[in-house]
Amino acid sequence: MGFCLMEGNEAMAWGAVDSGCRFFAGYPITPATTIFNALLKLLPPLGGVCLQGEDEIASIGYCLGASMGGLKVMTATSGPGISLYSEHISFAIGSEIPIVIVDVQRLGPSTGSATRGADGDIQFLRWGNSGGLPVIVLAPVDVKDCYSLTIEAFNLAEEFRCPVFIASNKEIAMTRENIDMDAFGMPSIISRPSPPPGRPFIPFEVSSGSKTPYFLPIGGRTIVRQTSSTHGPDGYITTDSDEIAGIQDRLKNKLLSAVAKFSFHESYLEEDADTLLLVYGITGRAGRDAYNVLKKAGKPFSLLILKTLWPVPEDLIREKAGHVNRVVVVEMNLGQYVREIERILPDKKIDFLGRMDGKLITPRQIEEVVSDV
Repeated sequence: MGFCLMEGNEAMAWGAVDSGCRFFAGYPITPATTIFNALLKLLPPLGGVCLQGEDEIASIGYCLGASMGGLKVMTATSGPGISLYSEHISFAIGSEIPIVIVDVQRLGPSTGSATRGADGDIQFLRWGNSGGLPVIVLAPVDVKDCYSLTIEAFNLAEEFRCPVFIASNKEIAMTRENIDMDAFGMPSIISRPSPPPGRPFIPFEVSSGSKTPYFLPIGGRTIVRQTSSTHGPDGYITTDSDEIAGIQDRLKNKLLSAVAKFSFHESYLEEDADTLLLVYGITGRAGRDAYNVLKKAGKPFSLLILKTLWPVPEDLIREKAGHVNRVVVVEMNLGQYVREIERILPDKKIDFLGRMDGKLITPRQIEEVVSDV
């Protein structure tokens, strides 16, 4: 494809197609609708399906059904839609149904400002399901990330049989940038594991050395049991406390034990710096600019741009903050992820800069808070 001028939403659509996604369902909502528009052109020529559900609840339900039938699936919405997705997200976690969910965040609460960006859903993406089991949330910084992290999201959803969120933002999603599509180092495309032939299929049994069960599609020659209730390895509903505890531990640990594998980030560490700036999403761009300005001025600080937010990459954060006494967390909200940093780094001085008025945090604002020692 070479150089292409595209917005973040278009890049996510291309990333989905290149990952093997062949089913999308969604309900129009600003600023996520152009993902639907792009896939409406891309999927049908490939034999895929792109449809508008009658509402958000139906849309994610269609996606889960298609995923259980063996397709790679994606849906996209904004904050109000995530609220409506909540019950089906819990179903996908408990029944281990792969799905990529894009949340193009906008200023809330509720309808808020549909054409203004924010990062106000960060805690909701983590905790907006019943049971509180871990989820994977990736956060792109620019259009290039929108493409590459979408591919990573599909790979993670398939490998771990779980929902994976992409926490985008109106300002990333609807900003056009020129990117070289041929310059991407494409990772290997992962598909959910199939059972070995010649043995009975047990839908939630895991093989030795794995934490993820094999997959067979519903509707094939083998009967596949699925339930949203607590179940044993055989897929039948159970109230046995030992069986329930076993599957809960497996659902938790299959992600927590592997977080180092998908702790995506950028870091720029200065040996003599006393301050680490921690940012994510669209604010990562302002963080980069502030870093370059102050480094040129002889006032360097270290910079960590997180692209994996959940599960929290705790070891990575502790490593990058090991040489500093102060951490500045900058977010496009009133203070959400900063709570995790305070928990992880209790021995550091934690400062916070937040904004939630529909405007972007500027490099100059970051320069001022970083320099205010």
